[in-house]
Amino acid sequence: MHTFVSKNKMETPFVFGKLAVNSNFTNRDDERQQLIGNFNSLVNTILISPRRWGKSSLVQMAANEAMAESSELHFCFLDVFSVRTEEQFYQHLAIELLKASASKMELLLDNAGRFLGKFLPKLSFSPDPQNEISLGLDWKEVRKQPEDILNMAEKLAIENGWKFIICIDEFQNTSTFENPLAFQKKLRSQWQKHQHVAYCLYGSKRHMLMDVFNSSSMPFYKFGSIIFLEKIKRDSWIPFICDRFEQTQKQINQECAALIADLVECHPYYVQQLAQQSWFRSNETCSTEIVLDAHQGIIAQLSLLFQSKTDELTNSQINFLKALIDGVTKFSSKETLEEYKIGTSANVLRVKNTLESKEIIDIQGNNISLTDPIYKSWLKSCYF
Repeated sequence: MHTFVSKNKMETPFVFGKLAVNSNFTNRDDERQQLIGNFNSLVNTILISPRRWGKSSLVQMAANEAMAESSELHFCFLDVFSVRTEEQFYQHLAIELLKASASKMELLLDNAGRFLGKFLPKLSFSPDPQNEISLGLDWKEVRKQPEDILNMAEKLAIENGWKFIICIDEFQNTSTFENPLAFQKKLRSQWQKHQHVAYCLYGSKRHMLMDVFNSSSMPFYKFGSIIFLEKIKRDSWIPFICDRFEQTQKQINQECAALIADLVECHPYYVQQLAQQSWFRSNETCSTEIVLDAHQGIIAQLSLLFQSKTDELTNSQINFLKALIDGVTKFSSKETLEEYKIGTSANVLRVKNTLESKEIIDIQGNNISLTDPIYKSWLKSCYF
């Protein structure tokens, strides 16, 4: 177990909504070791899981451990969640590569001139190069030779004797670009040649990522090792929660720790949030009543958001969710279609596709589940 050192009794030992690293990080030993092995061997990796299951924390933790073990390894982190165009992607990549290439201003400016000079009508930065760099790329020039930016990591790696790992979060967003197929072909055509750089591409929209990486007609087919991230198991959460309480001079028994994990179906974000809220409500010892009260508090806190989300759904989609919560598995059966007023079998398929694209449900083979366990609790207790 990691030791948590609290500066005062009211410093919460649970983290959610931001990267969980060091003592805040729990389990994922197998996936972490697999990632570290891939980084060291320069194996491209695709990491897929629903949103807020801890992908970014896992990649960051594995990167930290890998760098501690090898001075050769260097990392560049890129989040393309808000990137909407090919031009923005190149700009974002160039900025992050520059930041990863040097810690000293003089060297950073030298790298900018050498690798991006012909693209740079404008470069601005704050006194601390790790904070804010702004590039105004000449898009006409970049469009002629995008490979100069796409190969920048390989050139930096060769020049410095590095193994360079480029980690790109929400990679599925590239599928929303104006001409995604042509763009992905450009990336693959350059990246597959790299001998000193590996790519760790991850995201939360399983169906979109599977289209990108698992379809033989797509440029990124068989680009790397695919890891499907699972939930952290209940048996791992229980000692973690108990230990974090104990090291902040509070107590929780294994039954209450298990209840926290069970109420939110071991969802990493919500386990941390519910554990935090239970911890706040506990003067010295947590109880079942405190956990249940904290759970209801989170549901109430998010109720307006959930109501707004539900108001945007059609009657068929809402009825499908009702059937899912009631434990129905044969959605296209005549009885289900009539009882829940979902429409036709063809409409069931449309409803499933829409709810999956909205990240409301997750589909794995024949198994369909709601991605948000608190939304599920709200639907059960407040809506239906």
